Amino acid sequence: MQSKSKIHADSPSHEDQFDRIPDPLILQILNNVADIRALGRCAVVSKRFNSLVPLVHDVYVKIDRVVTVDGDSSDDPLNLSSSKPRNLFSHLLKFLFLTILKPFHNLQNPGSSNKPLLPQLSHHSPAQVLKNFTHVRNLRIELPAGDVGTEDGVVLKWRAEFGSTLENCVILGGTRIDRKPNLSDQDSSSPSGEDNGSIPESFYTNGGLKLRVVWTISSLIAASTRHYLLKPIIKDHPTLRSLVLTDADGQGTLSMGVEQLREFREKPLAASASANRTQVPASNMKLRYASYLELPEGMGMQGATLVAIRPSSEGFVGGGSGCHGSSRKEIEAFVCNAFDGPFRAAVKALLKRKTYLLEMNGF
Repeated sequence: MQSKSKIHADSPSHEDQFDRIPDPLILQILNNVADIRALGRCAVVSKRFNSLVPLVHDVYVKIDRVVTVDGDSSDDPLNLSSSKPRNLFSHLLKFLFLTILKPFHNLQNPGSSNKPLLPQLSHHSPAQVLKNFTHVRNLRIELPAGDVGTEDGVVLKWRAEFGSTLENCVILGGTRIDRKPNLSDQDSSSPSGEDNGSIPESFYTNGGLKLRVVWTISSLIAASTRHYLLKPIIKDHPTLRSLVLTDADGQGTLSMGVEQLREFREKPLAASASANRTQVPASNMKLRYASYLELPEGMGMQGATLVAIRPSSEGFVGGGSGCHGSSRKEIEAFVCNAFDGPFRAAVKALLKRKTYLLEMNGF
């Protein structure tokens, strides 16, 4: 009885120590959380959290699945090789974040007691989902899968930088990845010991060049479509300093920095006449090839190909700056650091190979 009386006497004087934590420190914690679903859960904890969540600087949005315009859920990843490639990317603009938005469903806007912080789920796009996050500086969006369909065993990765249009793009591809290299299985008739860094004649006759052209065009279409998708998001978030759009497969990454975002807002976006994507400008390409590369972690890459792409108006050579202020060293750094792990080693090895210059018209 005595203990119960003591508990009853002390409870009115209890103080929630969490209330003593200042708002800037809580915001710093929420910035480290970043994930929009976790932030949604945090926002329903209290009115204080509800008012602080829209002020976070760092936001990460992971899209788990796509609901198409007609409301059917798509179990297949976004894929350029699907039966409806033109419609799939337009559906990106109508993503429904069903699994993401549940925690936000009953949130109230700090400026109005009756207005939800986020709009109703079934009628709004990702741009509208993010609209009430008013201080976003660093945004990362992850799509459920890569955009470019490839055959089994093929590895294809790309990374692109955009301002109002394409600035740089690097593509790394291989016809096969071996865990235990088998030199007798290489896709080249040239013995590895006699490889002089040049592309073998068979590369042009057995469809090797055609395959690389398909990889290049498909990757550029994927990158320019993602860029077009970002238009409403960039417009609604003038505080953005960094924006990355990637995918769960790690196939492609589009990135934009402070200057590129500013240019995107100030210059008109040149849209393609045939699809919902940004027009790819006429470009110069540097192609390097190796029939086989030994990579770290016990890996080997067959038919290894590196393609570096830059608009023709800026060029690759010279130590001066182009219209976007990218020097030769900056371009080389972008190519060298485009990928991680063994794929970074593949890029460095391919950069030592003979370079073949190609030109491509805008499309």
